[in-house]
Amino acid sequence: MRSAVLRRAGAPYPYADSSPLKLEELERPKPRAGEVQVRIERASLCHSDLSVVNGSRPRPLPMVLGHEAAGTVTEVGSGVMDIKRGDHVVIVFVPSCGNCSACNAGRPALCRRGAEANTSGDLLHGDALLIGGSDERINHHLGVSAFAEYAVVARESLVVIDDDVPMDVAAMFGCAALTGVGAVLNTAQVTEGQSVIVFGLGAVGLMAVMAAAQIPGTTVIAIDPLAEKQQLALRCGADYAAGPDEAADLVAANTEEGVDVSIEAVGHAKVMEACLSLLARGGALVSVGLPDPKQTLTVQALQFAGMGKRLLGSYMGDSVPSRDIPLYIQMWREGRLPVELLHTDTKPLSEINEALDALAKGSIVRRLFTTAEP
Repeated sequence: MRSAVLRRAGAPYPYADSSPLKLEELERPKPRAGEVQVRIERASLCHSDLSVVNGSRPRPLPMVLGHEAAGTVTEVGSGVMDIKRGDHVVIVFVPSCGNCSACNAGRPALCRRGAEANTSGDLLHGDALLIGGSDERINHHLGVSAFAEYAVVARESLVVIDDDVPMDVAAMFGCAALTGVGAVLNTAQVTEGQSVIVFGLGAVGLMAVMAAAQIPGTTVIAIDPLAEKQQLALRCGADYAAGPDEAADLVAANTEEGVDVSIEAVGHAKVMEACLSLLARGGALVSVGLPDPKQTLTVQALQFAGMGKRLLGSYMGDSVPSRDIPLYIQMWREGRLPVELLHTDTKPLSEINEALDALAKGSIVRRLFTTAEP
């Protein structure tokens, strides 16, 4: 099967010239007990993929990247009784074991065993299955490795969806929707009449804008330096959209003393500090971006006990995928989550490096790739 393999992180920009991802022919893996083989129909490029390429998110290499995808089940391993060949599925990038303390507490996104497998490049039910030439081990990315024609994943990484959901839509529910919508509905638990500001209008931030906008009476402010993304945020339901320099003025003009919820979807400590400063007393800063591990946060400590502000981490939107993906797809059916607005275009997998450049420049939101064989 054709697969996009990263062998070295930190390649120079532009990536169209340095070509950090190479298309290679790997053996198509067979599912073991508890695993499922999926033909990848659509795979999305996300900033988390770019973070591995540029080295800010260290991962074991070589690795087949890609973690947001949808596809069709082609084979099931022993013990998998509730999924069959031909099922359409959304792939989730945290496989939850169902037995650790986080899973038992209803927080599968924080599954310990899933995190250990994802960090090591393995799968939930065993060692990595991807093999290159001379029996070379190739690591899995977040239990998925979707930039390939096929993927073998843990059963726990899959949510079955209805066949009438277009794959271009379905793919975006595995990461962007879980993270952005979940940050609003699960982590912040935004309620009627609250004010929300979203910094960073990539796919995750725009999903957060959509989710906040569908709650009655909310005031939604969207912030991004790119005018094109500001306009897209207005189409996604934001009441106001502007650049970072205008954020404080918009908050002052449209709230009494600050926003109730700030959502940071940039992945930068300085932006987190700005988000915290715009909160009203008792407000919540939700951090969903992934800063470079070297960054540190410097804030006035008194803002927490003295003003009741809260700093909430949100990984995968605190989602329960088996519950939330069907819910979010239903919201899409009802027109409340117009995720098609985020679909920039669909390209062949051979153009993956050019897409990295476009994502780094901010000129695309969600570029999807066709990876399946004819």
